[in-house]
Amino acid sequence: MSTIGPFPHPADGVKPATPPALTEEQQKKYEEVLTAAKSWTELPKTSAKGAEQEALSDDEHMWLTRECLLRYLRATKWNVPQAQKRLQETLVWRREYGTNGFTSEYISDENATGKQVILGFDKEGRPCLYLLPQNQNTKNSPKQVEHLVYMLERTLDIAPPGQESLALLIDFRNSSAGSQPSIGTARQVMSILQGHYPERLGRALITHLPWYVTTFLKLVSPFIDPVTKTKMRYNEPLTDHIPSSQLMKVSGGEVDFKYDHAIYWPALDALAKERRAARKERWEKAGKLIGESEIYLWGGEEKSIGAKEVTEEAKKEEVKEEANGAAKEPVKEEEKKPAAVDVTPAANTAAVDADLAKDAAKLDVKDTQEPSSTPATAA
Repeated sequence: MSTIGPFPHPADGVKPATPPALTEEQQKKYEEVLTAAKSWTELPKTSAKGAEQEALSDDEHMWLTRECLLRYLRATKWNVPQAQKRLQETLVWRREYGTNGFTSEYISDENATGKQVILGFDKEGRPCLYLLPQNQNTKNSPKQVEHLVYMLERTLDIAPPGQESLALLIDFRNSSAGSQPSIGTARQVMSILQGHYPERLGRALITHLPWYVTTFLKLVSPFIDPVTKTKMRYNEPLTDHIPSSQLMKVSGGEVDFKYDHAIYWPALDALAKERRAARKERWEKAGKLIGESEIYLWGGEEKSIGAKEVTEEAKKEEVKEEANGAAKEPVKEEEKKPAAVDVTPAANTAAVDADLAKDAAKLDVKDTQEPSSTPATAA
């Protein structure tokens, strides 16, 4: 199989795992953060002290999805005030750093040799971002970090519904010591990833480590949080994590991938723009809600939060109407019935009739006239 552009979907049969349901306490904390986020009307334009305030834009409201709020809650171990603080800090950072302003044209030169490539999805549906230092074409500069942030954003753009994280594949094959970032750049990257992309790294697969990279990793290790460290794997077969049908041949897969910047770069840009536009359309159609479902926004089989609320309200109203109808319905007066009559037949009707006849024969009745005042004389 050969390809020159990004895969639009995971391999057949690959689906993201279903997240566990929230506990009652977690749901309560989520609702606290959601209520707070809905109250944010403006935030500083920069992180500078006394910076001018600016109203939140539609894009910022849309960024505050249900899953986004939950990611920050998990990252802060369900500390509500800390989660709110970090969400606001990220919104201000995104404004100041300019994440939404990094265009394909602006970043293009940094990726002219294909030193970063988004290709395929792992076995849990995570989009794969390759970092290939052997293709390094620029010197250490702030734009290198902007390039990485741009590629992180595009990787998340093409994630399938229900998948919140990405797989980072770093292949040091044929790289040189001069292609490695400085300690300062590495610290900045780790700060951005851990501070503003919490819970986004699902797996980091690092292969072909030369001695100088091992030394470099030891130097930056103090800046890597413990949770991130647990997600890092070294020199494991990539086919253990990624379907062969979506893995480069050079990495042990079946895909004969050749990076052609003139074809790959506009194809990636078009795919990401298409996904973002569809997401924006769904968000607007559903009422522009803060706390909207990412599964719905990314085109998954889930109703919008607004539609769910309408359905729940309709069910409540239906139950209420049924209850009211039952209470108002008059009690039907029981139909009057004649008094019960013992109609059980005598045990021996013929015998009873014979006895009555004998008794009647014993009576000496002369006539039916009224008796005189003189007492009758016994026979």
